[in-house]
Amino acid sequence: MDLSDVIALGAKHVRNAAAEEVYLRFGYDFTKPVNFFGFINERCNVKCRYCAYWRLDHYQQEMTIEEWQRALLSVRDFVGRFSINFSGGEPFIKPGFLDLLAWCHGAGIRGGVTTNGSALTRRNARKLVAAKPMNVNISVDAPDAETHDYLRGAPGLFDKLNQGIGFLRQEQENQNVRFPIMIKPTITARNFRTAPQMVDWAVGAGATCVNFQPLERWTRETYDELWIDTENEQTEFLSVVDKLLEMKRNGAPIMNSTPTIKEFSRYFQEAPRSVDALPSRVGLQTLFILTNGDVQLGFVKPTIGNLRKQRARDIWYGPEARRARKQSLSYDLLPFLNSASTRKSIRDRMRMAAILMRN
Repeated sequence: MDLSDVIALGAKHVRNAAAEEVYLRFGYDFTKPVNFFGFINERCNVKCRYCAYWRLDHYQQEMTIEEWQRALLSVRDFVGRFSINFSGGEPFIKPGFLDLLAWCHGAGIRGGVTTNGSALTRRNARKLVAAKPMNVNISVDAPDAETHDYLRGAPGLFDKLNQGIGFLRQEQENQNVRFPIMIKPTITARNFRTAPQMVDWAVGAGATCVNFQPLERWTRETYDELWIDTENEQTEFLSVVDKLLEMKRNGAPIMNSTPTIKEFSRYFQEAPRSVDALPSRVGLQTLFILTNGDVQLGFVKPTIGNLRKQRARDIWYGPEARRARKQSLSYDLLPFLNSASTRKSIRDRMRMAAILMRN
């Protein structure tokens, strides 16, 4: 991410912040999405204890690479140049995914990816860097192999992804291509004590920054084993949160905003979100593109359209989206506290951009 990207990003968010205020005060809808997430597939090659994808009996139909291209061009026609983060499942096991990422760069679309790191071979790292992605996010849950591989259900994965980060850095030097490598730990009862060490590990491994993701309740293990729910755990967790806040104040490359970090303990206590976090603006900002082309306003359901059949502009301003957008304002997003659902000020976003420019 260079200065021109930061300026363009800032301009879009300023414009949409003004449109959001008009919507909230007067009901006139001039908003456009500014946050985009693409779910390439549901299939995955690891067995995370807090994920249900690998346990599904049936998977949603997947768009072809050509259908993804048409869908993304429809979004570009609506909002202009934009950035999108692809995830899964595991995107690298989708045939043609790296070709799609390279196509995005040529089409003026900044595409990034979130991966479990299992496929970061030297060959894939070379092809990934050549695609000039916006960013590469790697899911790492602990600074040690024992804890990480247990949570991910994949023995040997920690060593493999650690090596993969090295391959990425080597290829960045060889190809003279720069992009941030972000480490994304999922906070659970098994690993929350290591969160401060995760920041140090990430820097030492060659990553740019860390973005913590609190656990979402989804699988049996998230209720029986992984939720931070005992009194002693929650007391310890408060100390960890304070440490993360101190590290962030001292310049540690933590992407989560200060208000978001402060919400972590309330989240695991399942307490209502603070007044400062409401109303939720996810329905005014965020577009999720699902594997089959369905579109949602972030985590706000129901589906508001399908990009295989409709134009992005028509979906965003359509009756289903308008109803979902209105509903989203009273949606406290208690089950979610991730980058797609947390509220960020323009100042927060600029600080995040400054961290990403360090790579």
